[in-house]
Amino acid sequence: MRRRLRQVFIIGLTLSLLGIGVPAWSEDDDRSCNDLMAADTPAYVVCTWMATPEEALEIAHFWLDNDGENLKGADPQDPLTIDCSAPGTECPTEGLEGDGEAHEAGDPDVPGAEDGGTPECQNGEQCFVDGNGISAAERASALETPTGKATKVVAPTGMRIWIETELADDYKAGKLDEAAKKVAALAVAQPGVVGVRFTSQLGYDQTFATADELDAFVAETTAALRTLLPGKKLSAHTVVPVLGCGSNDACKAELTKKYPLLDPERIGAWLSKGSIDQLALDSGHLATEYATWKIDAAEAQRNQWIQVRARAWDAYAQIAAEDAAFTAGQLTEEQATKAITERIAAPLQDDAAETVTLWSRWQNDQGQVNRVYGEKWAASATWDQLKKLGSIRARLATVYDPANPEVDLATDLKNLSEVFGQVYLHAA
Repeated sequence: MRRRLRQVFIIGLTLSLLGIGVPAWSEDDDRSCNDLMAADTPAYVVCTWMATPEEALEIAHFWLDNDGENLKGADPQDPLTIDCSAPGTECPTEGLEGDGEAHEAGDPDVPGAEDGGTPECQNGEQCFVDGNGISAAERASALETPTGKATKVVAPTGMRIWIETELADDYKAGKLDEAAKKVAALAVAQPGVVGVRFTSQLGYDQTFATADELDAFVAETTAALRTLLPGKKLSAHTVVPVLGCGSNDACKAELTKKYPLLDPERIGAWLSKGSIDQLALDSGHLATEYATWKIDAAEAQRNQWIQVRARAWDAYAQIAAEDAAFTAGQLTEEQATKAITERIAAPLQDDAAETVTLWSRWQNDQGQVNRVYGEKWAASATWDQLKKLGSIRARLATVYDPANPEVDLATDLKNLSEVFGQVYLHAA
């Protein structure tokens, strides 16, 4: 069912991008309520009565006729109860939390603590920390950083928030605990943060020399973050070039040799063990990596998602497609529509990626700024086309650096929220 619904949804999206109408479904179905929807409702959105108006009237009569006789006689089911005083009944109390006694609201939860007060440490100072070991002072300090301030500004926009950082260098320098606690403070300082993306280009860059080092980094970093951030999601970004080869054995052999750390089996193990909740696969290599074997970008992308789907990675974690190509230069309306179809609709339609992360702005080593939108939010054909994808806004995400705004936090994040349902806030 899930697969069918996603196919229907994406087919509708793709056709709408191409300007092709989709005929309304179930026009002759007596349970159809399509006529009650707005005229501009996408054709692939279908309304169906759980109970037709006639059935609803019959239901109402059943409960309300005869002065509500049936309603009055409808008693709730008897609750399950245990009488601990009944002969032969044992209610264990040892080993359970608490003292086994009932307490009134407002009673001290620590022996000797004043009502509403804060427990004291051994030396008498006030040293309260919350359940994840992050102090109130650390949370307050996190909120004063550019990223912390951005978390407060994002909240009214409705976008889901991730904290994006790089912990690989800190791990190599022996400073993982300190760095993890710093990013964790950002993730808990403001309500609404979904989780943390703790690394990018994992295994693709030159940070780790061996597979054992790579596995140790993932294991130790995720363990540290799980302790600090119970309930939060952990994300990682990488590429797996061999997946784009498809059935080409020569391609697979060469890319396995070229990228020995990016073994699909290793990455799949991180997912199946629950180390990572979200895996973002970059598409930056798809256009050039496979030219030797005459595999173009479209075929490489199709091969990649077939492989991801075949490995059932989405059964263990959320899979995201990541793309920076929209910032390569200003596109015409026709070019933008084509890029959206190929780089957004296609990954979703392939039924392996659940979300698509688009870089909307980044700066290279020479200081050149690359944008999807115009400078200072000037008009842009690409941006205008992206704003038409409101029906899949929740599936679109972007990366934003609060320390280098286009205009200011409020203006930038408000504009980004018109296209994206999620944002990764970069933390240095």
